[in-house]
Amino acid sequence: MKIETKCLHSGYTPKNTEPRVVPIVQSTTYVYDSTNDIADVFDDPTKSLIYSRFENPTVMAVEEKINALEGGVGAMCTSSGQAAVLCTILNLCQAGDSFISTSSIYGGTVNLFAVTFKKMGIECIFVDADASEDEIRAAFKPNTKAVFGETIANPALTVFDIEKFAKIAHENNVPLIVDNTFPTPILCRPFEYGADIVVHSTSKYMDGHAVQVGGVIVDSGNFDWTNGKFPEFTEPDESYHGIVYTKTYGKAAFIVKARMQLMRDFGCYPSAQSGFYLNLGLETLAIRMQRYCENALKVAKYLASNDKVESVSYPGLEGDKFYDLAKKYLPDGASGVISFVIKGGRDTAVKFMDSLQLASNEVHVADIRTCVLHPASATHRQLTDEQLVACGINGGMIRFSVGLENVDDIISDLELAFSKI
Repeated sequence: MKIETKCLHSGYTPKNTEPRVVPIVQSTTYVYDSTNDIADVFDDPTKSLIYSRFENPTVMAVEEKINALEGGVGAMCTSSGQAAVLCTILNLCQAGDSFISTSSIYGGTVNLFAVTFKKMGIECIFVDADASEDEIRAAFKPNTKAVFGETIANPALTVFDIEKFAKIAHENNVPLIVDNTFPTPILCRPFEYGADIVVHSTSKYMDGHAVQVGGVIVDSGNFDWTNGKFPEFTEPDESYHGIVYTKTYGKAAFIVKARMQLMRDFGCYPSAQSGFYLNLGLETLAIRMQRYCENALKVAKYLASNDKVESVSYPGLEGDKFYDLAKKYLPDGASGVISFVIKGGRDTAVKFMDSLQLASNEVHVADIRTCVLHPASATHRQLTDEQLVACGINGGMIRFSVGLENVDDIISDLELAFSKI
């Protein structure tokens, strides 16, 4: 981001001055030279800034960085990961439509899909992450508009077969949406395997320090919105001066429509301060992801050898059900999150977690600090027993997010807690 600064005492104005960090543009408002200039930007918001409900220079700098990491044509940050998922689906679906999702996804997203969207007249059709191609094809309806999955599911840690689902989605002329929160683009770039839209909760590894809640949508620019399935992209938008998104914005039609329609109406845009914090996290993302993966693999091996553990789910662990898929999509590591089932069920799991000293018992994941959560009591508490099973969760499951501490200290903390049960 280039800015000009003026030395007040000398009157000297150096050109092309670039700040060491992305500056915080703490403003809701932007000034124009004329009324006509304002009218022009309301005709086409891509020409300039309108208002910080739509965009902000600090956040836009972060959007450009994330877009470059994922390899897309455009990105839009949101106030949370849930807001990113919400806007993505609503950019494609309206009352009377349906979409397909794998069942082993984050509990909050299950509730959004199965309850809230249902109230809006949008149906979510759930399928198993490891369903056969024929089973996935059978789930499609004439009104199906998208397919959704998480690269690494939270907290079941199933690995999404991106190429398989992309192939079937495209056979049915709909886009594939991938939540890439846990791997981040450092470990996996879903567009390279056929995904069309990527979403993230930036509150997790991208931030890494638990200082901001946010999300982002990234558009690959590869999907053909003119295939006849999406008239809202190819016919005039009367709410925006009759603009035809595919005609005016080409490959960026999806992400521009999301900003012009949904961000305009919902205003779920992050603050400049949040963008600044997120940018700081992005600057260390690559090196942090390497350390997370190294620590987590050592911890997963320790847990797998412990006789008080019933099972361990970590895609990077040899022998894991999703090990082969992880090698394909996550060759550099499977992030830092481990799910394991402790013998003795819910009560034993809770006692174990309460005995940890280094690991924090908290409603968060993918932090620089090791943290732990009991999904059945927290993030997935609103789900029925049947939904918990579909998500791959039982009462003894613990989600263990390995941090950047010395791995020997992390394992010592686990040993201490095991000794208490």
